[in-house]
Amino acid sequence: MASNQTRRMFLGMAGAGATAAFLAGGASVSAAPGAAATAGPAPIPFRLGMASYTLRKFTLDQTIALTKQVGLDYICLKSFHLPLESSPGEIAQAAAKVRRAGLTLYGGGVITMNNEAQISQAFEYAKAAGMRTIVAAPAPTVLPLVNDKVKQYGFQVAIHNHGPGDKTWPTPQSIYEEIGGLDPRVGLCIDVGHTLRIGADPVGSARQYADRVLDVHIKDVTAATPEGKEAIIGRGVVDIPNLLRTLVAIKFAGVVSFEYEKDPDDPMIGLAESVGYVKGVLAGIAVV
Repeated sequence: MASNQTRRMFLGMAGAGATAAFLAGGASVSAAPGAAATAGPAPIPFRLGMASYTLRKFTLDQTIALTKQVGLDYICLKSFHLPLESSPGEIAQAAAKVRRAGLTLYGGGVITMNNEAQISQAFEYAKAAGMRTIVAAPAPTVLPLVNDKVKQYGFQVAIHNHGPGDKTWPTPQSIYEEIGGLDPRVGLCIDVGHTLRIGADPVGSARQYADRVLDVHIKDVTAATPEGKEAIIGRGVVDIPNLLRTLVAIKFAGVVSFEYEKDPDDPMIGLAESVGYVKGVLAGIAVV
């Protein structure tokens, strides 16, 4: 117990130090587009990004500015910030604004796909925006059509699990069991908090389903039960250091996006601490 407490204190201090660094304009662990991030001697194969649901109460311009403020270079836009029903020209203009700010618009979602029209809309939306990843919640019955669209467009579709209350995709396992015969670009977006709240193991899931993990939404929760609430990363019950070490071990090369759901009207203090904690863990991952 004492060893675990000491380890957690070290990681907390590392996270706090990283928080101070990026709030002061310090370096980011996130890699430049097309390059793997590094933290000390240990190569970090994935990037850190923002799931814009975090900033759902803010405009696109504010979301861009706040994402840069916390030192993240990749972003997945939710329809709050780039409506699905926008015209191709409007989508392209918004995407260009994101890129002019120095961010990589890697994906969009979570996007519901219950029928052919919604699937076609999602793929055309991603095409107009220049996204490569669609984070989705498709009905199981439309998976063959999703698979066809993946082959046609060359994009990847990461199915997001939503934990308790989600009758279709509650866990990573529920997704994995349905996609085995599909194109490998149809895979999982593991939502770390929802996975733990339903009693599944996000770390074990990442390891077991490594061949299909395409995206990760990182967060923390207060309890490993359906009653668990959103928490600042590092203050909840998710074993974040073990999760990050596992993602390194499986050579996950996608984006780990912060989906910070706490304090939606004023998320920046908790978000900054969360990003700092994760960067602190990554900075020390070779010696943890």
